[in-house]
Amino acid sequence: MNPEADAPMLKLGSDLARGVLDAAPDAMLIIDASGTVRFANRQVSALFGYPNESLIGRSIEILMPERFRHRHVGHRQDYLDNLRVRPMGVGLELFGRRQDGSEFPVEISLSPIADEEHMLVAAAIRDVTDRKAAEAELIEARGVAELAYETADRANRGKSRFLATASHDLRQPLQTLALLNGSLRRMMSGADASEALLQQEQVIGAMSRLVNALLDISKLESGAIRPEPTDFTVATLFEELRREFASVATSKGLQLHVDSCADCVHSDPSLVQQILRNLVSNAIKYTREGWVQLRCLHEATLVHIEVLDTGIGIPADQMPHIYDEFYQVTGANRTREGYGLGLSIVQRLVKLLALELNVRSELGRGSTFSLVLPAAASSIRSVGMPSERPPAGKIPFSRASVLLVEDDPAVRGATRMLLAVAGYHVTAVASMNEALQAAREGPTADLVIADYHLGEGETGIQVIAALREAAGLPVKAVLMTGDTSSSIKELPHDPQLRVASKPINAEELLNLLATIMGCGPTSGEKTDVP
Repeated sequence: MNPEADAPMLKLGSDLARGVLDAAPDAMLIIDASGTVRFANRQVSALFGYPNESLIGRSIEILMPERFRHRHVGHRQDYLDNLRVRPMGVGLELFGRRQDGSEFPVEISLSPIADEEHMLVAAAIRDVTDRKAAEAELIEARGVAELAYETADRANRGKSRFLATASHDLRQPLQTLALLNGSLRRMMSGADASEALLQQEQVIGAMSRLVNALLDISKLESGAIRPEPTDFTVATLFEELRREFASVATSKGLQLHVDSCADCVHSDPSLVQQILRNLVSNAIKYTREGWVQLRCLHEATLVHIEVLDTGIGIPADQMPHIYDEFYQVTGANRTREGYGLGLSIVQRLVKLLALELNVRSELGRGSTFSLVLPAAASSIRSVGMPSERPPAGKIPFSRASVLLVEDDPAVRGATRMLLAVAGYHVTAVASMNEALQAAREGPTADLVIADYHLGEGETGIQVIAALREAAGLPVKAVLMTGDTSSSIKELPHDPQLRVASKPINAEELLNLLATIMGCGPTSGEKTDVP
């Protein structure tokens, strides 16, 4: 005989109360202090499979898996010692057991009931099978998403490393060829030799532009380029473009007009400059006579930077294709100065920066490209660009000593040859240890030229810092690099340092050296040469 079977069913105060409990959406049980079921609503039968009447007078533990029953007796007593409304088993996985022995996850809320004759507890039980399944699916989906993100992030890091390496390795042989070409032009004479070297220089330039364009597109597609927006002046950008393209335009018999502009804009100045550089380069390339103009127009919150030309123009039917890779306007580039990648890069950069680019063109009369940028929130004082012309009275270049640090033998040899032909005294080494040894054994160099990526994980920045520390002087330096990653952008400002991007041709490199060597001496800087 089961003594609990004789326990009477709890008499509810009214039929209304019973009706309310039977209408509740959850299974409702009322249990006394001994754990005996005194009342069960209709949802209990639906949830557990027992007829309601068969549960009355039986222990509540019958509704839970056997592995939990012994512990539940202790938990029940703990609750009786601290009666309050609360969920049962916070932080635990709770399960119910049906009459057929199957288990399912549940949530249980407990509430004490005030009664003159009995200590009673109401338990509301809810089946959470569907919710647990949804949570499991969410956790699994989150895990898959995190794995996918981690995989994509790892792939992007791999792409960035590959592009940095490819950028360096592809530019090294081009750098060697460019410098050897410059040396030969200074060492050889004669019309035939000059013509051959000129054609070689043009081919090297075309190869360099193609490598740069392909690497730019690869970096944009891989997500390796991330904008760093800030406020900057348009005038500074215009001056840099004027210096870069003035001689190029003059060599083609074109006029380059760069208007003054006092506006300030908000975007990534480096990427905006790259957009405009491609647009100005295209304008000069496709203009046979006349002029190219760079100007700005402003509205209340927008600034329009326009590149205009009197070039061949773009036929209307070809306008939708001008941003396609390797596409060139029919008959526009008979000399193959480009490969149809400039505007493709421009379009990608415009999308990356969330800007607007408009184009107007009339066949035979020229084109206008208009880049729309947001105006800066605050005004910035326009900073004048320093003159690149070396002041007179400084170190004669033919007497200046250069310490060259380059781990690639071909680039090192070509650079040493060019500098020697140009009149510099050159000491060429491959590593930091060799550079420090040369500094100890010889006089302090007037200028250090170092590659950014050296062997054994060394960098040109580390070499320059070590040489300056050894000399106790802020020795002037040029950092040569084929790396176009953010690490170059993040280099600290150093007035005695210039950064040269590979491949740089012989004339550009020598002009850069003349510029930095012509700068006035800083406090304590060595100016006399042995």
